[in-house]
Amino acid sequence: MRLSEFEGKEMINLYDGGRLGTIGESDVVIDPECGEIESVIIPRRSNLFNLWVDRQEMVVPWSTVKKIGSEVIIVDLDQTYSIYKRDI
Repeated sequence: MRLSEFEGKEMINLYDGGRLGTIGESDVVIDPECGEIESVIIPRRSNLFNLWVDRQEMVVPWSTVKKIGSEVIIVDLDQTYSIYKRDI
């Protein structure tokens, strides 16, 4: 599967049924030695208030991906994987 085929797919968390974001709005971390995807970095959904506050993002390890469908990607993130970090 090509990376361009992931664009526009929504990530859904199997753990709580939450919508995490869309792949087209995210960054992908690729291992330079083997070319495999390590993780997907999804920006946290923004609203008007978040325009003046530091942006946050969620790192989704590729190992948590359970199923890739035609419109969605199902991941299984429990509370230990839900990592938000500050954007510089």
